[in-house]
Amino acid sequence: MTTTQLYKELNHVNHSLEKRSYYADFMLDNPDLISKLLDIIFRVDDKMSPRAAWVFEFMCSKNINAIIPHLDTFTKNLNKVHLDSAVRPMAKICELLAKAYILKDNIDIKNALSKTHKERIIEACFDYMINDEKVAAKAYGMVTLFLLGKEYDWVHPELAIILKRDFHKQSAAFKARARHILKALK
Repeated sequence: MTTTQLYKELNHVNHSLEKRSYYADFMLDNPDLISKLLDIIFRVDDKMSPRAAWVFEFMCSKNINAIIPHLDTFTKNLNKVHLDSAVRPMAKICELLAKAYILKDNIDIKNALSKTHKERIIEACFDYMINDEKVAAKAYGMVTLFLLGKEYDWVHPELAIILKRDFHKQSAAFKARARHILKALK
């Protein structure tokens, strides 16, 4: 399947669990298409970028190791994604990577996720925290920063400053997650 054919196929993707799951399985069954999917995701002004991101997020939720050959591409371009409906899945994938790396002690992810990859993810997540992003991206970003901050000692103090500064002007969902993170940082 060519990138053009995959692009047309993504017209069938919607928010339904069934469609996202179907296409995530399709990508896992056809790993040669993942680079093409990423190409579509990183066409950041294209209306199909969010649909591709939804599929990629679902695929990573099912099998985070599928991202390993694509970590360079993912982390290099992560900060370019700006459409709200594409930013949220990118932030979720960052959280999935951090959880696999720190919490689940996934040896494959530990070996593949380089210092550069982690630094790019940290940078993107701090951008989610300080930019005008929706609360979901901020929530995934703060969890990612909390987890990766266990390895980078400068991250937790910076995260705490942002959470405390923004606490009163954010939504209830942000406050709930921030309260939990701030408590864990003590």
